[in-house]
Amino acid sequence: MATAQVKPKRKSPTRWIIAAILLVIIYIQVQDQPFHLLPEENTTPAAPITELHPVVLAQKNRLVAKTRELGIKIIVTDGYRSHEEQDRLYEQGRSAPGDIVTQARGGQSMHNYGLAIDFALWNNEGQVIWDLEYDGNRNGKSDWMEVVAIAKDLGFQWGGDWASFPDYPHLQMDFGLSLRELQRGKQPPIESAPSLEALK
Repeated sequence: MATAQVKPKRKSPTRWIIAAILLVIIYIQVQDQPFHLLPEENTTPAAPITELHPVVLAQKNRLVAKTRELGIKIIVTDGYRSHEEQDRLYEQGRSAPGDIVTQARGGQSMHNYGLAIDFALWNNEGQVIWDLEYDGNRNGKSDWMEVVAIAKDLGFQWGGDWASFPDYPHLQMDFGLSLRELQRGKQPPIESAPSLEALK
């Protein structure tokens, strides 16, 4: 009795497609330049940012160095914040214990896009403080406001200038972008960001 020949099944190319996609994603992750899978006009948010924008990071480091030259030690208490972290912070003083510290939900803060930092002072006893009157370098000026003045010279905007909800520890660079544009996935292009020389 003749046996029927069974044709071998062709392996599905799905595994190879998935592997290729994973390799592309890994390649994108290791690149220094930002990559957008979505066009700028698309309303779907871009992939989450996991660190500070390079100019913000560089100017943050310069802020720490310049304030130290004046005898003021600062600590950066916050930088990039995920949408989930922002939502948890928003619930503080509302559905969670603590004081209200933000009016921004996830996606509504420059922290969520790597464009903001928060700072505090180290006092002479080694404690972290949020005292706007403290004069640790004893030059007759508020250390806090000296930090703010340097930050503004470096291109930061200060949350303490906001009329509706002053945020005294907050410093940000928006590069001329609105929150709405950032929510739609637009990011400050690194190649056209102001040079560090221009921000001195």
